Amino acid sequence: MYDIEAVIKHRKPMRLVDQLISFDESSACVLVNINEESEFYQAERRGVPSYIGIEYMAQCIAAQAGANELARGGDIRLGFLLGTRKYKPNCSFFTCGETLQVTATRLLADAAGLSVFDCTIVAKHQQEIILARAKINVYQPDNAADYVS
Repeated sequence: MYDIEAVIKHRKPMRLVDQLISFDESSACVLVNINEESEFYQAERRGVPSYIGIEYMAQCIAAQAGANELARGGDIRLGFLLGTRKYKPNCSFFTCGETLQVTATRLLADAAGLSVFDCTIVAKHQQEIILARAKINVYQPDNAADYVS
């Protein structure tokens, strides 16, 4: 298993996921510990707004891609979050003290680098309750460096 910083290019404060739990060619699972030090934490609400879950899902997808690249002996490549369809949070905030389990499973992929992932967020100790779900669209071109300056 890889350390999370080895598989995604994000660094604190924008690395929002804490640990890679599992991965394979089409899916991954990461953990996010919600605490007072979490980026976007709101003390008055004692949590992180659930809309941040979209970024947790995107970073889970990045971890899946990065871990697979490393497993093949390659280098981590940049990818882009294009958008989401049907992001459905079942809570307003992820509560302080929760450990979130974020999973991403690839549904579609094409040769140009476009993919769609089905993503879920559950509380690690209450996995039967889905806190958020979405379809996430991503793009990972071979020449990602051409897209950033």
